[in-house]
Amino acid sequence: MSRARSTSLLLAFVAICLGVGASGSWVTVQSVATWYPTLAKPAWNPPAAVFGPVWTVLYIMMGVAGWLAWTAGTTDRKKTMIPFGIQLALNAVWSFLFFGLQKPGWAALEIILLWLAIVWTVIAFCKVRTVAAALLLPYLLWVTFAALLNITIWRLN
Repeated sequence: MSRARSTSLLLAFVAICLGVGASGSWVTVQSVATWYPTLAKPAWNPPAAVFGPVWTVLYIMMGVAGWLAWTAGTTDRKKTMIPFGIQLALNAVWSFLFFGLQKPGWAALEIILLWLAIVWTVIAFCKVRTVAAALLLPYLLWVTFAALLNITIWRLN
């Protein structure tokens, strides 16, 4: 693969992941200003200003990881890209459920599926390029934290 094509592909992967994040933030913005402040939250709930920068970095890392797995030279890209696509779709759905529909219980169930899909993706990426899998570990940790926060908010409300 030429360097120009590889760079274009990298930018496409990062743009797709950031696009998923942007779609989620589009749903989130209004609820963060109106509905979310009315919810009971645990003392360990991070300040709202933390979420945007953390998610931006994670989406970029996801894009780089996807690109690394795609360009690993494996003969069966489907085995690596299917879980990646599923976790990306589930990531977008979570924002819609939690903030769009304002259904923390549904979002709690969905984030468990998201967590499992991320684990599946890490395993798939590890088989073709370990650095791609390693780039997803901060995402897995953050979603673990987000799942605990989501479940706690659901139980408190």
